[in-house]
Amino acid sequence: MFNFRSISIDAKSQTAWVGAAATLGETYYAITQFNSSLAFPAGYCPTIAFGGHVSGGGHGPLVRKYGLAGDNVIDARIIDASGRVLDRESMGEDLFWAIRGGTGASFGVILAYKIKLVEVPKKFTAFSLTRTLQQNATKLVHQWQSVAPKLPADLLISLQLTTVKSSRTGKSTVAATFVSAFQGGVDELLYIMQENFPELGLVKGDCTELSWVEYIAFHFGLPKESTYHMLLGKITALPKNYFKAKSDLVQHPIPEEGLEKIWDLMKKMESPPGRMEWIPFGARMDEIPESEIPFPHRAGNLFLVFKTTSVEWNSTRVELMQERIAWMRKLHAVFGKYVAKNPRGAYVNYKDLDLGVNNAGNTSVEKARIWGAPYFKNNFDRLVQVKTKVDPYNFFKNEQSIPISQ
Repeated sequence: MFNFRSISIDAKSQTAWVGAAATLGETYYAITQFNSSLAFPAGYCPTIAFGGHVSGGGHGPLVRKYGLAGDNVIDARIIDASGRVLDRESMGEDLFWAIRGGTGASFGVILAYKIKLVEVPKKFTAFSLTRTLQQNATKLVHQWQSVAPKLPADLLISLQLTTVKSSRTGKSTVAATFVSAFQGGVDELLYIMQENFPELGLVKGDCTELSWVEYIAFHFGLPKESTYHMLLGKITALPKNYFKAKSDLVQHPIPEEGLEKIWDLMKKMESPPGRMEWIPFGARMDEIPESEIPFPHRAGNLFLVFKTTSVEWNSTRVELMQERIAWMRKLHAVFGKYVAKNPRGAYVNYKDLDLGVNNAGNTSVEKARIWGAPYFKNNFDRLVQVKTKVDPYNFFKNEQSIPISQ
């Protein structure tokens, strides 16, 4: 699979075939070298493989304008359980639907996706503003929950939350960093912010104008001069850690007293600190039906929560790992009161085995629903139907694969 990384771009149709093993960085590099006014609405991390990212849905800085990566796939090549290489026409619309958000690993081996490229302006404007609890972060975060999902589709302001040492007291506090991806110039962004979120106190000096791909480097705190090296994997943007992740969907703003409970728990995890990222939806995400692809979390969801904790790659301290995981589970429990319910939502690309696992890859539909419903809601039943049809002997299976109906 490592060698399935070719990228072929068609100028006339503004489409591209991308091999499943190509990284997001390689994909972005190829597109921008071909035409810097074109892009693809996929994720932030340049080192992850294209196929897995897209097959789980795939969100990124363009999600409010163009939806998920899976929303912008127009064809695919897959090897099925019989060893056949199929494209969209030969696999049929049911299987094509399933592998654009239902994960490909339950249905076959994804070889490549054909994607629809989107137009982006020459200028992106970015800012990264950090406020601690001592700098009114709680009220700003509370307000962000109502503001960010209603901003124009060209503007995404994500929220990064982590534990730091207070410069005033030396004690643990929570830092909230507001990070923008705006498809336009700085003056237009300042006007939008003044109209919608003046409390953040954004000024022109906080902003940087970049190209689309330079923004990816900016998101990781790297200088724009590092962009092309990073995209091609010559700079590792993130340290090598083991990590545990959980996710949630928030449908109503978390009250300030709820935020305080979250902060209290975050302050107990100092080194390495716990980390969260909140990604606002709205705009295009509200317009796409829940059943369009298997990813169902559309209208009614304000933002996606990604929670993570990690230990060093070479760590052999089992008790440290257990401590981090226990903390993560406590944090997830605190969120339970404030997030989507019946089912409590989750994002399949942040796979969470705490939801439940298959027994050696085989389990009943009802047992699998325990994790299938959080990931896929009502789309889970259609995924089971597709799985039963295309892989009736359950050849492709893993800890949380789609089961066959018995």
